Amino acid sequence: MINLADLRENYTQGRFDVADAHPDPIAQFQRWFGEAQRSQLPEPNAMHVVTVGPDGRPSGRIVLLKGLDERGLVFYTNYQSRKGHQLDLNPYAALTFYWAELERQVRIEGTMKKVAPEESDDYFSTRPRGSQLGAWTSDQSQPIPNREFLEEKEAQIEARFQGQNVPRPPHWGGFRLQPDYVEFWQGRPSRLHDRIAYTRQADGTWALARLSP
Repeated sequence: MINLADLRENYTQGRFDVADAHPDPIAQFQRWFGEAQRSQLPEPNAMHVVTVGPDGRPSGRIVLLKGLDERGLVFYTNYQSRKGHQLDLNPYAALTFYWAELERQVRIEGTMKKVAPEESDDYFSTRPRGSQLGAWTSDQSQPIPNREFLEEKEAQIEARFQGQNVPRPPHWGGFRLQPDYVEFWQGRPSRLHDRIAYTRQADGTWALARLSP
């Protein structure tokens, strides 16, 4: 039997106070994300995305952040995937970033909306050709009989677009999360962690609060 009770870390790398926080959570996130990049962490843009199905059950998976500005956070996917269908029915979602080496976590909640087709086109054009072909090949989240089925379909798609640019599939594009709640967590000794939460107000401003760990 694996003993999990004794798995512990004493967090000592940093501190975070309301006085240190930028008044805008996107700007504060950009600060922390930049520090994660400069620390050369593996895939600092990896985030856990949680959506909710029509039965009320949450569903989570790791995806990669591919866009960040004052409008929100963007990732790309097959719109016909499980998360795509769930977001069509319920646009509310939650993101979590965890940078263990920095002893930091960021939780972001809000509303998902599809990005403009032109924005999805622009990003799709920057993807490696293999990834572009993969977007056409995969009916994401749908059952397939075996690996060979997928590889044969990829070969057919590759032949279809041989000698030409691969266009973006109409079923593939971006989602942007427009945040209304953002929480920054900095690990501290004795489990007395720093938690600073931003909540969007009715007038669009942000209220900051320190939360008990």
